[in-house]
Amino acid sequence: MIALWVKSFHIISVVTWFAALFYLPRLYVYHAMAEDAPSRERFKVMERKLYRGIMNPSAVVAVGLGVLLIVLQPFWLEQGWLHVKILLVAALVGYHWYCGRLLRAFAEDRNTRSHVWYRWFNELPVIVLIAVVLLVELKPWA
Repeated sequence: MIALWVKSFHIISVVTWFAALFYLPRLYVYHAMAEDAPSRERFKVMERKLYRGIMNPSAVVAVGLGVLLIVLQPFWLEQGWLHVKILLVAALVGYHWYCGRLLRAFAEDRNTRSHVWYRWFNELPVIVLIAVVLLVELKPWA
């Protein structure tokens, strides 16, 4: 029963984390297109609040509850799908970290990328999301 509660809150935190992972790069698209100082400053505030107030806490809770699920159900470690999922989560953590680097670049007015680059960058978590959902639901290599 406890595992179901942990799993439920894990899913909730993953949804919140992905919402932020989708929205922050979209803000970068608009920020890269901004032509006036007030708009750029507004995007800096929005990006910082999203990253620190939603994205970081959601990531910590999602990963922490994921680890707790493995502790509660260690037999999952014997299944290949979980190994692939852990690899994808590690890639997502790297993407998250890189978003933080981009945040600092924007905050310091050092962005060198175009809005088109950010549009493509914004699609990467979609691929991870699809793969993770399919792994968890289909459990190949179980």
